[in-house]
Amino acid sequence: MDTDNEIFMRAELLLGSDVMQQIASKRVIVFGVGGVGSWCVECLVRSGIRRITIVDCDRVCASNVNRQLMATTKTIGRVKVEALKERLLDINPSCEVTAIQKMYTEENHEEFGLDQYDYIIDCIDSLKDKISLIMRACETSAVLYSSMGAALKMDPTQIKVAEFWKVRGCPLGSALRKRMKKAKLKPAHKFQCVYSEELLANRGTNPNSETNLLVKAQINGSMAHITSVFGFTIAGLLLNDIYHKVLSKENA
Repeated sequence: MDTDNEIFMRAELLLGSDVMQQIASKRVIVFGVGGVGSWCVECLVRSGIRRITIVDCDRVCASNVNRQLMATTKTIGRVKVEALKERLLDINPSCEVTAIQKMYTEENHEEFGLDQYDYIIDCIDSLKDKISLIMRACETSAVLYSSMGAALKMDPTQIKVAEFWKVRGCPLGSALRKRMKKAKLKPAHKFQCVYSEELLANRGTNPNSETNLLVKAQINGSMAHITSVFGFTIAGLLLNDIYHKVLSKENA
């Protein structure tokens, strides 16, 4: 049995061999494989992406288990990108997965070779680093997709897609635009974002807030059914982009 063909039989039945060939040919890099990025990456690999780079500096911790794909009680303490890579290769052993345990910053952006990718996916949280990635990604010919804030949400029907400057009701998007305007930064081209206008309040308390002064100043609650839909939506945008580009060439 040709396992490789069997894995993608249903996808090829819908999309056709020409689209599947294009999906397999694309190079994708995903920055941040937490609550949003991990689900996005798995969806891409299950859909036929064969060359993917995953970037994250963290290790799996217990508080990740409620929303991050590769986070289980058995993977706590493991490097996130390595745990995720192992799972991805279980799905498709012929997939080329490059796992980079590193944080993207403006200072090290050249190490990631953004020019070599067809698609760049931003799922990082740090405002400074997110702005740098957006600016650098838009200088390349790659298609960029960015996740806005997925915390403090419960209603998946409120998740939307919009061009960056048209994102509304998202504190992260607002903060990014404010910083960019203040620094007089403007991305070289438009790009789509996944976001939600829903904004709930934390009803619980962070048990570490008073005992550990090294924890983040602001930790917000988040749920798997929201972070996963964010991730799946970004994957869907990417796959749809490939699909429609193939059809456009056929109809030209």
